[in-house]
Amino acid sequence: MRRILTTVSALAICAPAFGQSIDSQGAAQVQKDIARYLGSQAFEKGVIKVEPKGDAYQLTIDFKALVNAFPKQDFVKFDVPAYVLAVKPRSDGSWDVSSALPAKATFEVKTPEGQQNTEMEIKDGKFSGLYDPALAAFTAMTSSMAGMTMASKDPKSSVQASAGAATMTGTGTKAADGGVDFAMTQTVADFSETVTIDDPESGMKVPLTFHSPNLAVDATAKGLRSRAILDLVAFGVANQEEAKVKANQAELKTLLLAALPVWQRFDGAYNFKDFKVGTPLGEFGMTELVAKFGADGVSQNGKLSYGLKASGLSVPAIAAQMLPTWSVSLLPTDIELNFGGANLDLDTMARKAIDTFDLTKEPPLPADFGDKIGAEFLAKSPKVLIEPSTIKNKDTEIAFNGEVRFPFDKPDPTKKPDIDLTVTVSGYDKIVATLQEAAKTTPDATNAVAAALAIKGFAKTLPDGRIEWVVNGKSDGSVAVNGVTVKGPDPVVDPAEDGAAGDDAILEEGTDPALDSTEPAEEGAGQEEQAPQQPAQ
Repeated sequence: MRRILTTVSALAICAPAFGQSIDSQGAAQVQKDIARYLGSQAFEKGVIKVEPKGDAYQLTIDFKALVNAFPKQDFVKFDVPAYVLAVKPRSDGSWDVSSALPAKATFEVKTPEGQQNTEMEIKDGKFSGLYDPALAAFTAMTSSMAGMTMASKDPKSSVQASAGAATMTGTGTKAADGGVDFAMTQTVADFSETVTIDDPESGMKVPLTFHSPNLAVDATAKGLRSRAILDLVAFGVANQEEAKVKANQAELKTLLLAALPVWQRFDGAYNFKDFKVGTPLGEFGMTELVAKFGADGVSQNGKLSYGLKASGLSVPAIAAQMLPTWSVSLLPTDIELNFGGANLDLDTMARKAIDTFDLTKEPPLPADFGDKIGAEFLAKSPKVLIEPSTIKNKDTEIAFNGEVRFPFDKPDPTKKPDIDLTVTVSGYDKIVATLQEAAKTTPDATNAVAAALAIKGFAKTLPDGRIEWVVNGKSDGSVAVNGVTVKGPDPVVDPAEDGAAGDDAILEEGTDPALDSTEPAEEGAGQEEQAPQQPAQ
């Protein structure tokens, strides 16, 4: 469905506002403006056709003609009905766009592993929107369908998916600093998917099912440079020959710079309610599953974010029986993980690449350009962020956050990143008590008790009763927990000197080290330095 909507957008973007009469002359003008973005061959070969139809222009995309436009091949075959849109000019210069989504499509793809067949059907699919040529974006749009089914099969697996009624709404407005602010919300009922791994060679046959009675998708974009992106598309169509691109690369650079930062910010999220995963061990469940992603555009201080939240986790009885009895009460019921990146200077990299490249040279960028730009990127101290995250069940909660920094100007296997990590736990004593009770009957739990008590020895108690560990790792290899050094810096060794010293020692020994027999070392010699004493709680 998203691919179809993308096609709708691409075609509607090309439709200009020029007059209200619907006639062959107007159709020719529409065709001319669409050709600026898709090329004239799309019309010459019958892939796209524009004709007046009542009070609107009818745009028809013939997918069979699209296939015939390419060199003959037998590894991809598909049958998709023609896609028809109606675009109607309005007095304010905008356009009404509407269409019925293709009802059924089939695809065949030949791969080295065998043939893959896919069939998809959409019931009563509809799209409508209001397009503003000045913004090069839809200011409003909606779509709906009564249901959808999809089936795909290859030699080692098969997929059956379906969805019930679905709706989508979207809006676009002019952004304060240029571009378009866009928002979209989509809801899908009764999402279901069955994936079966069926490998005749290994004899493996594993079915997996996924189901949610309600799926919601939300997306927002701030400052999307839609017009500048279209200008780049038009440049590509007008300069398809390599010689023309080289001759007009100054214009290309100007257009690339105008498209930055592509967008100011993009955020999206998938939200599944009452999500179930069926496996051969039984059904795993979540009352809610949320996956989200966000990214700044090309900027000097960009940030990325990823998040995964699973609430109300449950495991099937068979799976629980496979675990040690004492461990079942420790299983998490809620997980929220958030990660990302910060101090990401993509703007400097992009602008220097645009300024430096020369398409008349081979390669277009100097050989050392990648190393130089990479060093500059690291010099801005990019970070991997561990945003506030939690893992909890009815008795305990583990919360953690921190960051990883790279304090060097180029990749160096001898250096480690700086790591700051804070972990707090409530209900830790209940964890220890559970392990101690298990140790009475399960010898394997004894080591877990010892480890839990040792870890607690490094913790500090907060006023609210929680215990906390602040872990600091440095690029020199040292590690401190709550200000107490638990590991000192790594020894500084010059690889060249170390290798030479080893060779000299072998020469002085005069024998094969593997065969050399020596007396036992004195007590304590060669042993590792003892770990520092654990601080008192």
